[in-house]
Amino acid sequence: MSSCLSSGQLRSRICDATPPALVDVRKPPARQASGLMIAGSVRCLHDQVDYWGPKMTGAVVVYCVHGREVSQGVCSALRAIGVDAAYLEGGIEGWRLAGLPVVPISEAE
Repeated sequence: MSSCLSSGQLRSRICDATPPALVDVRKPPARQASGLMIAGSVRCLHDQVDYWGPKMTGAVVVYCVHGREVSQGVCSALRAIGVDAAYLEGGIEGWRLAGLPVVPISEAE
């Protein structure tokens, strides 16, 4: 998998027979301020990737707010330990602006 996926590419991959695990790695204040998440994603703390990263199996796509430092750093850390990882270009904001589905955090957890 390429290390960067557009919102459209991720949307297509989610519909695959073996979709990637979708991981929300936003910093807690940004996540709480948004109140939204991409449906089907799980929450993992970006600064604990050394703990949860080795437990990931299969393809993984991480996202942060804008697809910059946080998600790119986590993606690099995952790839360094052999995980098939990518980050979402534009982050959750790009996903949301593309009109793709988000859900309130309280409903998803």
